[in-house]
Amino acid sequence: MISVLLIWIYMTVTAYLVGFGFMNLMAGKNVYLVKREDSYIMAGVAVVTVYAQVFSLFAKVGLAANVLLVLVCMGIAVCLRKRLMERFGMWRLAVSPMRVLIVVVLLFLFAFGTSRGIIHYDTGLYHAQSIRWIEEYGIVPGLGNLHSRLAYNSASFSLSALYSMKFLGGPSFHAGAGFLAFWMAKACLDGVRRGKLKKIALSNLARVVAVYYLLNIFDEMISPASDYFMVLLFFWIIIRWLDLLEREESSFFPYALLCLMGVVLMTVKLSAALILLLVLKPAVMMIRSRKWAAIAGFLGLGFLTALPYMVRNVLLSGWLFYPSTILDIFHPDWKIPQGMAEYDFREIQVWGRGYTDVSQYYKPLREWIQPWFAGQSSTDKIFILAAMGAGVVLLVIFCYMMIRKKWDIADWLLVSGTLGVCFFMWLTSAPLIRYGCVYVWLMPVITFGYLYMRASPYFVRPYFNMNILMYGVLIVAAGYKTVAFGEELWHMMPRTSQDAYIFTQKDYENYPTIAYELQGYTFYYAAEGDRTGYEDFPASPVKSDIIFRGDSVEAGFKAR
Repeated sequence: MISVLLIWIYMTVTAYLVGFGFMNLMAGKNVYLVKREDSYIMAGVAVVTVYAQVFSLFAKVGLAANVLLVLVCMGIAVCLRKRLMERFGMWRLAVSPMRVLIVVVLLFLFAFGTSRGIIHYDTGLYHAQSIRWIEEYGIVPGLGNLHSRLAYNSASFSLSALYSMKFLGGPSFHAGAGFLAFWMAKACLDGVRRGKLKKIALSNLARVVAVYYLLNIFDEMISPASDYFMVLLFFWIIIRWLDLLEREESSFFPYALLCLMGVVLMTVKLSAALILLLVLKPAVMMIRSRKWAAIAGFLGLGFLTALPYMVRNVLLSGWLFYPSTILDIFHPDWKIPQGMAEYDFREIQVWGRGYTDVSQYYKPLREWIQPWFAGQSSTDKIFILAAMGAGVVLLVIFCYMMIRKKWDIADWLLVSGTLGVCFFMWLTSAPLIRYGCVYVWLMPVITFGYLYMRASPYFVRPYFNMNILMYGVLIVAAGYKTVAFGEELWHMMPRTSQDAYIFTQKDYENYPTIAYELQGYTFYYAAEGDRTGYEDFPASPVKSDIIFRGDSVEAGFKAR
């Protein structure tokens, strides 16, 4: 746990300084529009994620990448020392000792959860190996030919490799998801303010759903799964967007920055790309005020943010958006064969629908939707039905807005509509709940929550406080999770203090493998099942039938 805390301190300092430098470069005198300190940190996380991907194109992401990052942070601290001191002074005056104490308690709580828990199945399958490839080599052309899932390029793997501290000679730490979970919890804490609690707010409804998600992943956030990174960032963007709407922010700048964060989110998991529908609001604001330079600047930044992700895609698989084969632009010799890519794409789809046989891919929606729905938990069934109902409501309200010219609901409709489009795209493609829980839960809550806010003055009695009800439900849920996690820890009671993960973090899980030689290099494949873990490297689920593109691993691989 202590090692996780130390890494988080390093991550916080570097992310804050990078984010502070980026915000000041972008906003200049308008930097006062950034109200909260975690906005600098999340901006820094976004910039550092892009940086780690760019660095991986030229070298392994380890000591050199961290040294350069520290030097950049030192330069920012020196150049912007006056503004940093002013910001620190403002923060010190605005924060109460009680609030600091609560944040510290949260910090230790989430560090405790990140130091132990359940390692995701896919981490042993390919997450750990993907991160190690970035730690050892950066990028290797045609790596997806060794194991197709190594071509599932997620920006979160580059970020995890940067902060894994493997270059110190010890274990490879995986504390990135827990770090984002802690700052998500801090963002949720912002809703517990006297002004926020006086009346119901959409941002607080989103916070309640986010806390529910944090309770669900508390014993799993030790794993560097890209799903956790994606969902946590998605929650943060929506919450901060709703905060801006509630304070009636009139500048396009904060909205445009959140849209840039949406581009980063897309590079973490491509299925979240539809969050970029939110760009309609800042785009309209900039067009109306004729901010042509700003439009060009943000478009350019968005392209530069996505560029290293797309370059990595092509280098890993030969495809621009693997495993999708829609855009067949590049034809390098390491390109994964189209048939294999299409099989991989269909396998993801049918797996989300509850099948393991890829031949079920062509089964129509009306045939697979019922057994899929029957396999969901009772809670998720309720949310899925509520989301479907919310979709119908949104269509009706959209028609009403267009006919009656009720543009005052456009901002809310954009948020709910974006969530609705994300939900229906997820539902009809690969509806595994961990991929789309953020859409399933947020869409009905934001939709019906807004309708409740509009209608409540007419039928809700003054003494009824929805906020008390919401937080009461959360307290009950938190109590249940605490008891369940406590029982889990009791059954896993360690025999020594080292096993208790007080000082360190639970390591990656490793599995039996079989070694084989390939052009003078030792490779491994799973002795049973399909998981290999982190230690045996390079590894894949089965013995690979590939050839080197040259005389070394760095030259890459291609299909035989």
